[in-house]
Amino acid sequence: MLKRYLPILTWLPHYTRRLAGADLLAGVIVSIMVIPQSLAYALLAGLPAVVGLYASILPLLAYTLLGTSRTLAVGPVAIIALMTGAALSGVATPGTPEYLQAALVLSLLSGLMLTAMGLLRLGFFANFLSHPVIAGFLSASAVLIAASQAAHLLGIEASGFTALALVASLAGELGQTHGPTLLMGLGCLAFLVGIRQFGKRAFMAMGLPAGFAALLTRTGPVIAVIVTTLLSWQLELAERGVAVIGAVPGGLPPLTLPPLEVPLWQRLLVPALLISVVGFVESISMAQMLAAKRRERISPNQELVGLGGANVAAAFTGGMPVTGGLSRTVINFESGARTPMAGLFAALGIAAVTLALTPLLHHLPIATLAATITVSILTLVDIPLVRQTWRYSRSDFSAMAVTIALTLVEGVEAGIISGVALSIGLFLYRTSRPHSALVGRIEGTEHFRSVHRHQTETVSHLAMLRIDESLYFANARYLEDTLYALVASRPELDHVVLICSAVNLIDASALESLEAINARLQDSSVTLHLAEVKGPVMDRLKHSDFLDDLTGRVFLSTYAAWVELKRQSDEAR
Repeated sequence: MLKRYLPILTWLPHYTRRLAGADLLAGVIVSIMVIPQSLAYALLAGLPAVVGLYASILPLLAYTLLGTSRTLAVGPVAIIALMTGAALSGVATPGTPEYLQAALVLSLLSGLMLTAMGLLRLGFFANFLSHPVIAGFLSASAVLIAASQAAHLLGIEASGFTALALVASLAGELGQTHGPTLLMGLGCLAFLVGIRQFGKRAFMAMGLPAGFAALLTRTGPVIAVIVTTLLSWQLELAERGVAVIGAVPGGLPPLTLPPLEVPLWQRLLVPALLISVVGFVESISMAQMLAAKRRERISPNQELVGLGGANVAAAFTGGMPVTGGLSRTVINFESGARTPMAGLFAALGIAAVTLALTPLLHHLPIATLAATITVSILTLVDIPLVRQTWRYSRSDFSAMAVTIALTLVEGVEAGIISGVALSIGLFLYRTSRPHSALVGRIEGTEHFRSVHRHQTETVSHLAMLRIDESLYFANARYLEDTLYALVASRPELDHVVLICSAVNLIDASALESLEAINARLQDSSVTLHLAEVKGPVMDRLKHSDFLDDLTGRVFLSTYAAWVELKRQSDEAR
């Protein structure tokens, strides 16, 4: 039982020096790589840059104890940072102590919600976020994030969490564009795009192994940070108007206590829930993909507990909401991490930087961080998937389009809520009108196919209807209408067989409809039969009176029903 809630106990007893060496190397690499990201995402959320470092220390330790993924790296991520900023801007002014306090409350609420969902085994709720909705949300959010960073690249002031607000804000300040900042930003963008596109091939051309070349390619943001910080320091760019990080407090994360203000907690409940669900979906998809490559096992419910613990840890150490990050997890995986101990080593590395090296970050240009965010986040804009969804399913595309539009126009909360609502609505609509097919026998076989798609053998006094959906309250009435229309259109019918091979559930409403169908068909001198009823469905039917009142039989197979009822029809005539 203890191992269930403390997964570290499953691998720590078998921890070896070889594993420690691999994890230490991965931890060092990750700690170096994610420092620019941590600073950038804190600024994206409207928080002091050091908050991003704080959120990358103790949360990693908490996940090491509680998480089940061997390679997931937890910390601030772009999408969650954007949602955090959007939520906090509605309750406090950025830069004020109240804003920072609200961030602690948001982290704590998210952590408590995730933990509760994990303990109650509610991880399946994330399934309500369909892939087109998530893809649309991520694409629109990426555009918003890139637009928000344009102000830092131009050296102007702009704010807002919707496309209209950002465009209006940027348009009003374009005349104030700061030349040196723009030059610095464009230079960083060009370098980061170039090394991302051509770095691996260039390093391999130098004779380096492919894996090492790929790793060096990912150091682009670190190289950009080092070079531009040195340039800023030597050329005194801050005195020339280039915005820099400035003084970053040194020392380990402070112990903090989120304020117990009921109105504040109430206003942040919905944003915290959305951040929790989106963060979990992003995290679990990455964890499961990498676990599959190593044939490892991920427990979604325990992952909720692990992420919950990480967010609670962030709340009490001056942090911000965190989740498993795409880029940092890939770096961790490709650097050779074998266990969650790599996260602990990364946390120690970041703690060492926070403790002793923060003065070196003073001259880091904010434009460099903006360029880093822009290049990394635009990879989430998935145009090919938008085209594919349009070709494959117009209803799924409509959910994606609404999510994109509302995220851009109304903000991240409206976008994700509307996308989920529309996805559920479309699901209910589709399943409320289940596909059904009249089937006939393929001559000379025991196979039955739709009479409208294949040449089949049929009997005029027998109708065999295949229902391709579970039966529940939303489609019970539709099933009644379908059968009554069938019987009304064929006065010669004596038998109707419902083929239930695709029916996994019959709820109480559907059972009532089947009883009504049975009675009405009996009044019309038509016998109702069932075929291919699955075991769990039959078990539930046995707890009702339906089988006792059924005018016909329950056949094991469609072919058995065909043989018996065709014989009866032939004998009767």
